[in-house]
Amino acid sequence: MKKALLLVSILFVSVFSTACINNFAVQELNSKAKVYLEEGDYNLAIERLKSSIDLDDSIFETHYNLAVAYTQAEDYLNAIEEFKVAAKLNSEVPDVFYSLAIAQENLAHDLIRGTIRISENNELYKPQLENQDEDSFVADEKVVSYADNLKDEAVANYKLYLDKAPDSSDAQEVNQRIKTLMNNDSESVMAE
Repeated sequence: MKKALLLVSILFVSVFSTACINNFAVQELNSKAKVYLEEGDYNLAIERLKSSIDLDDSIFETHYNLAVAYTQAEDYLNAIEEFKVAAKLNSEVPDVFYSLAIAQENLAHDLIRGTIRISENNELYKPQLENQDEDSFVADEKVVSYADNLKDEAVANYKLYLDKAPDSSDAQEVNQRIKTLMNNDSESVMAE
C-alpha cells in the first residue's frame, strides 16, 4: 500500500512538474511571439505561437494571437481556422467574432481579385503572379460562390460580435460592413 501511495505521489509530482515546465515554456514562447508581432516579424511570431500550441493546445490566447499573426501576414485561410479554434475555446470574447469576420471578408476580397485562387481540387493557393496581370483575372462561378459563402459567414460573425458587444464603439461601422456585405458589393472596403 505504501509503495502504491509513493508511486502515485511520484507520478503526481512528475506530472505537475511537467505541467509547470510546459506552462513556463508556453508563456516564454507567447512573450517572444508578442515581441515579434510588435516588430512586424509575423513569420517568427507564427512559428513561436505554433510551438506554444504544440506544448499546450488548450490556451485561448495562443490561438487568438496566432490568428492575429496570420491576419497580419495576410494568410487569411489559416487565420480563419485559428479564430474558429479560439472561438471554440472561449466563445464569450466578442473580438474573436469581429476578427474572424475581418479575415473572412479579406479572403473573399482576395478571391474576387485573384490574389488567392481555387485549384481544381478546391484548395486555395496563392498564385505566382510574375507572368500574369492580376487585373486580367476574372472570377468564375466557383470563385464567386466561395467568396459569397465567406461574406455570408462574415455577416454572421459580425452579428455575433454585435450581440456579444452591443455597446461597442464601432457598432455603426460594423453595421455598415454588414450592409455592404449583404449588398454583395465585391469591391467593398476591406479591413487593413
